[in-house]
Amino acid sequence: MALKVWLEVVQQAAAGSGALLIAALKQAQVTLVRRSDGEDGIVLFSQADADVLRQLPLLCQQARVLAIAACGQPPSCAQKRALMAAGALDVLPWPDGAVNAGQVLARLQRWQAVAQLLASNAVRQHLVGDSAAWRGLLHRVVEMAAFSQAPVLITGETGTGKDLLAQLVHRVGNRSGDFTILDCATLSPELAGSELFGHERGAFTGAAAARDGAFALADGGVLFLDEVGELPLPLQAQLLRAIQERKYKRVGGNTWQPTQFRLVCATNRELENEVARGAFRADLYYRIAGWRCQTPPLRERQDDILPLARHFLAELAQQPPPPLDAAVREYLLLRDYPGNVRELRQTVTRIWHRHCGPGPITIGALPHEERLLAPHWPDQHFEAAVRRALHLGMNLSQITRCATDMAIRLVLAEEHGNNQRAAARLGVTDRALQIRRKAAICAAQAAAAATPASLAAF
Repeated sequence: MALKVWLEVVQQAAAGSGALLIAALKQAQVTLVRRSDGEDGIVLFSQADADVLRQLPLLCQQARVLAIAACGQPPSCAQKRALMAAGALDVLPWPDGAVNAGQVLARLQRWQAVAQLLASNAVRQHLVGDSAAWRGLLHRVVEMAAFSQAPVLITGETGTGKDLLAQLVHRVGNRSGDFTILDCATLSPELAGSELFGHERGAFTGAAAARDGAFALADGGVLFLDEVGELPLPLQAQLLRAIQERKYKRVGGNTWQPTQFRLVCATNRELENEVARGAFRADLYYRIAGWRCQTPPLRERQDDILPLARHFLAELAQQPPPPLDAAVREYLLLRDYPGNVRELRQTVTRIWHRHCGPGPITIGALPHEERLLAPHWPDQHFEAAVRRALHLGMNLSQITRCATDMAIRLVLAEEHGNNQRAAARLGVTDRALQIRRKAAICAAQAAAAATPASLAAF
């Protein structure tokens, strides 16, 4: 797939470097396009001042953006952090107008490769969700899985999909071997060595034949140690040596067996705290946490509740599922899920088994004890968002305007731009919504007019 990118020069002093970069990108067969949603972008500037930091979030809303400081004083470490916080995926300093197209190409190619993997069936069919928290996590996991062989530690609350992410590492990690799972919470001290390393015939009572353990079965593939935080200290020492040396001995055996695998571990414990209190070996922790990710709880990805519910219903129905009545959608959105996605799945399963006949799933399919409960809104999530805005110094007018603009944007996206349906859901007239949209467009155009013309047309 050909590389496409847009280029935005936000300070005139960087225009010379922009022209040189355009020529280098065209020579590398990169297509320069006008700025649009979904395409990667480059923002070129000379000084990382407040003006750039104000414009950058708007440019990064719907695109992966590379920020380049050219022709001026290279940004300080604090400025680089501010540029990243504003939405840039990377910051390149080019002092004295130097242009290094190779740096740009490498990043564009990496981002495109990750984007293709994220859009593949290996990801989309198994990991459902479009919330910012979930998309960001998948992006990081896919990039790490495809472009490294580092051991992975996945942490997070129970029911948040740690095992699914481990399987994702196997699918996109260029491993031809099997995905071998070992649940450390079920290991008994007497049989743990055999489960991990295997045993020879006669090694203990009942060992009628030799048996391979998890280390042998995972050779050439991925070894997934679920609930690794439950391992007792003596077994942690044995595991550390085998991981370090990539060799093991069967219980009752004398021969070292080689094995090569990618290690993925998961736990709902805070292993740093376990290390601090001496319940988990520090040397083992640093050996398994070559790369670490944390799964967000469902309360931090509420936009995914209804898509997940529809996904589970499609699996249960084995065909396009019936729609959800408004009361059922409200129930699912406002319900608490201490068990996270696993509890949501169980809830949807109970609803599905009570549903019968054609037509949408209605309120009668809800659990009897919950169907008449009045929904509580505003809830704690809304309160937390308002509190954060107040802490950031926002006044009542700004909070109201932002909440209104966001509601309009979200409803329009859900209604695929249909102004009439969006207005009906928002409880306003078509005309009022059109006026509000026009005002927002004019404000955006005014902000754009305050900056030098883009070089994207070249």
